[in-house]
Amino acid sequence: MSVRPATPGTAQEHAVSELRWLIVSGALAPGARVNQEDVATEVGLSVAPVREALRVLEQEGQLTYLPRRGYFVTELRMEDLEEIYELRALLEERAARHALPGLDGAAIARIEQAARACAVAAERGDVAAELAANRRLHFGIVDAPDRPHALRVIKLLWDSTEAYRAMYYNSPEERRASLKAHDRILDALRARDADRLVAELDAHRDRALEVLRGILTASS
Repeated sequence: MSVRPATPGTAQEHAVSELRWLIVSGALAPGARVNQEDVATEVGLSVAPVREALRVLEQEGQLTYLPRRGYFVTELRMEDLEEIYELRALLEERAARHALPGLDGAAIARIEQAARACAVAAERGDVAAELAANRRLHFGIVDAPDRPHALRVIKLLWDSTEAYRAMYYNSPEERRASLKAHDRILDALRARDADRLVAELDAHRDRALEVLRGILTASS
């Protein structure tokens, strides 16, 4: 059972956090309509901050606005996912190779801590917490202070597929496979082996895409 995140400071931040949680927990699946009044009632806020939060998630690509119909969780074709994952592969390889020499002991410790948090969340079956920890792990690897624009684009690509990543992590088998992939990624990271690190990141990403291809094909 996914655990709701701690409430952030402002009403809008709270609304954004709650909407993210509803998406990654699977409560709002791809294609689902998001009723702002229902969300406001559920999270105990007025409609105004929820409306702003909807716009934030629309800008990230997680929601789609249809005139006279409202907001929907973005629904992607397999071709869209493949293009997004191809772009991620290109950008994340360059980012990881650039960031690796600058990752000190403290940075690697934070990545290891995120990997442990993934394992704990996977054991509990808390998909939302695992996704949050998984994100910290991966962005810890590619985050270089002198490459903010690359990181911004990578974040947009991740955000646009968050609902689909939740579908992948809903499988206990894939959660276990992901943890093993993280172990291999960490081994390459500790060894400072850029080629092996990129290969493990690629294999991890390719596995996720293959699982999603199976899910979407079965549901079509």
